[in-house]
Amino acid sequence: MSSQLDVRAAPELNARQRQTVDRLLVAGADELEAVGVEGLTIRTVALRAGVSSATAYTYFTSKDHLFAELYWRHLRGHPTPGTDADADVVARLSALTRSMTTMLANSPQMAAAATRALLGTDPAVERLRIRIGNEYARRFQKALGPDGDPAVLDTLSLTFLGALLHAGMGFFTYSQMADRLDDAIAVIMKGHA
Repeated sequence: MSSQLDVRAAPELNARQRQTVDRLLVAGADELEAVGVEGLTIRTVALRAGVSSATAYTYFTSKDHLFAELYWRHLRGHPTPGTDADADVVARLSALTRSMTTMLANSPQMAAAATRALLGTDPAVERLRIRIGNEYARRFQKALGPDGDPAVLDTLSLTFLGALLHAGMGFFTYSQMADRLDDAIAVIMKGHA
């Protein structure tokens, strides 16, 4: 994952449109928790938000588009640990990955929805996929510090994304993912810390 990906601009929304999108996202998160990934539809989210289905489809072309936006907002709202300048780089990276895996473990429906959406082919998700990837890279760069090697950053990003895929496929839990990432970080950072 290169930290130099371009983020395509999203269309600007006026205040009323932002309010509608916010209502749909709150309703989408509530609906996801209530019925899960498979049970959620844009229509049921629209009903929960008190808007028409046509209005909901104006902002979200599919449930994968909704899932990706929900995850983007969920990730952005999650604090970024791993920035303690007094800690060594391995400890900062471990704190970061543990925090992100705990976030996913604590929101299993969100994790399942994000896995589905981000691995899908929906063109409406592309912009969000790039934003999410850039956010992961930004967080790893911050944990690495200002002198972090770009090759190490790419390796950490690829390792983290691969671990996400493995957890999303059920090979291990998000809690187990944190332990696996600790081991991977130690190997990656050997000679770099």
